[in-house]
Amino acid sequence: MNDHSQGVSTLPIFKAAWIVTAVFILSNAATPLYAHWQQSLGFASGTLTLIFGCYILGLLLTLAVAGQLADHFGRKALLLPGIGIAIIAALLFEHAGSVAMLMIARVLSGISVGIVVSAGMANVVEQASEQRKPFASLIASVSMVLGAGTGPLLAGVIAQYLPEPVTMVFNVEIGLLVLALLVVLGMPQRRLGSGPFRPHLPSVARKHLGVVALGVSFFGPGLTATCFVLALGPKLLATLLQANSPLIAGSMAFVMFLTAVGVQLAAKKRAMNLIFILSGLATIAAMASLWGALQSGSAALLVVAAMLAGAGQGLGQLGGLTLIANNIAPQRRAEANGIFNMGGYVPAGIIPVVTGYLIDLFGLQRAIGVLTAVIATLALVALSMLLRNHSKHLSPQTPRHSAHL
Repeated sequence: MNDHSQGVSTLPIFKAAWIVTAVFILSNAATPLYAHWQQSLGFASGTLTLIFGCYILGLLLTLAVAGQLADHFGRKALLLPGIGIAIIAALLFEHAGSVAMLMIARVLSGISVGIVVSAGMANVVEQASEQRKPFASLIASVSMVLGAGTGPLLAGVIAQYLPEPVTMVFNVEIGLLVLALLVVLGMPQRRLGSGPFRPHLPSVARKHLGVVALGVSFFGPGLTATCFVLALGPKLLATLLQANSPLIAGSMAFVMFLTAVGVQLAAKKRAMNLIFILSGLATIAAMASLWGALQSGSAALLVVAAMLAGAGQGLGQLGGLTLIANNIAPQRRAEANGIFNMGGYVPAGIIPVVTGYLIDLFGLQRAIGVLTAVIATLALVALSMLLRNHSKHLSPQTPRHSAHL
C-alpha cells in the first residue's frame, strides 16, 4: 500500500475516533468547575459526590443495553441520539442554577458516554481493514483517554484565565460535539441485526465468573481511586493550597489519565500476572500517597497519588480485558466486557459518594482515612485472589491491545 492509499484508509479511523474524543471531553469537563458550583449553589461535599455519582448511574444503566442496541440497529442509530444527549447535557451544565440540573446533566453525560463506549468504540475499529484493526483498537483507546484528560485540562485553563468560565467551557464543548455530529451524519446506516429486538441482561457463563471477577477485583479499586480524584480532588487540592486553582485541578486530572494510557502502552507486552501485581501495588501506593498528602499538607504528593491511581486503573483495566479476551469466546466477549465495566463502576460510584458524606459528618481527616483504608484493602484482596487463581485463569499470553479507559 502506498502512502496516499494508507492515508486515505486511516482518515475514517481518525474521524470515527473524534466522535469518541468529543464525548469524553464532556465526561470530565465539569471537574475543575465543581468548586465554582459548590460556592454559588451552596452544597456540601456529600452532595458534590452525589452529583458525580449520577454520571456513573447513567453510564451503568446505558452499558446494560447500549451494546445490544448497537449490534442490532447499527452504530449510527445509537451515535446520533448519543451526541444529541451530550449536547443537551452541555446546555444543562451551562445554565445550571440548581443541584437538580447538575444531577440531570451528569446522568445525561453518563448516558452519552455509555453509548460511545458501546457503539463508538466498535465504530472506530470497524473503519479499519483486518490487518489494521490492532492500530484502530489502539486509536480507539487513546481517543477515550485523550478526551477524558483533555476535558478537565481545557476547563481548567478557561476557568483560570477567562471570565464566565462555565459559559465558555460548555460553548466550546457544544462546538466540538457539533463537529462530531457532522461526522456521524456522514456515516452510512447499516442495520446489523435481523428480526425484532429482544433485550436481555448481560451475562457470563458460570465457568467464566472467576475470570471476570479477577479482572474486576483489580480494575474496581483503581477506578474508584481515579473517580475520587475527579469528584473530590479539586476540593482537597484547594484545601492543601488554601486557594482554588481550576488550572491545577484540571492539570492533575489530565496527568492522571496520561499516566493511565502511558502504563498501558508500556505494559501491553508484559506477562498478565505482572500487570495485575503492578496494578494492585500502584493502587495501594496511591492510597498511601493520598493519606500522606493530607497529613503533610503536600499538594505535590496529592498529584503523585493521582498519577498512581491512574496507573492502578490503567493496568487493572488492561489486565482484566485481556484476561477476558484470552479465556472467553468472541461471541460472548462483549457481554463479559460489559459486566467487567459494570463491576468496576459500582464501587467507583458508591465509595466516593459515601466518602463525601463522611467528610460532612466527621471531617476531612477521618473520611479520607476510611477511603484509603477501604480501597487499599480491596487491592490487597485482589492480590490474594491473584495468588489463589494464578494457575487456573492466568496464561502466559500477553495483552493483545491497549484497554479502554
